[in-house]
Amino acid sequence: MTDLSQLKIKLFADGADLESIKEHAGNPLVQGFTTNPSLMRNAGVSDYKSFALSASELVAGRPISFEVFSDDVDEMVKQAQEIASWNDNINVKIPVINTEGKSTISAIRSLSSDGIIVNVTAIFTKDQYEQVIDAVSENHPSIISIFAGRIADSGIDPTGTMTAAVKYAKSKPRAQILWASTREPHSILQAEACGCQIITVEPSMLDKAAKLFGKNLEQYSVETVKQFYDDAMSSGFSIPI
Repeated sequence: MTDLSQLKIKLFADGADLESIKEHAGNPLVQGFTTNPSLMRNAGVSDYKSFALSASELVAGRPISFEVFSDDVDEMVKQAQEIASWNDNINVKIPVINTEGKSTISAIRSLSSDGIIVNVTAIFTKDQYEQVIDAVSENHPSIISIFAGRIADSGIDPTGTMTAAVKYAKSKPRAQILWASTREPHSILQAEACGCQIITVEPSMLDKAAKLFGKNLEQYSVETVKQFYDDAMSSGFSIPI
């Protein structure tokens, strides 16, 4: 039986709906929050700063990440400095490359050395995570977000990558490895087994995990059969025999 509260890994809720953020801010299992421009667009956010200020207040001091969106590396630094100034609990997401594949390591190194907590995002490869870990400051916290879910989407088991990243990051004790783009609740256990310090989970998936982890499978089987039976009956299906 798995009790989410007994896991070492920190659960961060991933989303941009203010009502959901407010709801999950009251959940003791949630230790942080993340957003990204795509989630914000889907949630209908129109004023970036206003949303960030509201969300960062709602989470009651827990960390929340907001992402820069410039494609120019020098401008990313300026955006990150501005975003970080909005609230003390804000971490700043920096993509590991820009849309042309140009490395953002110089921005990451500069911001991290200045004490801004960077959450380096969209990491997929060994070269990327090694360069980022080498670049972040030994003196300030940082988050290394590796997109394990999207790696799995490509047909590759991400657990080897995640385990290796955790091992490599031992050279920077204040750097935390984050399992990103989570696809299913079981990934929480995979991330824990790999030694990741953080995993991002969509609110609906977090609720599902809290409800179903440790559930008796015999009972789950009965409930599943009953669901199919009830749906067939309510639909009025018949088979002439």
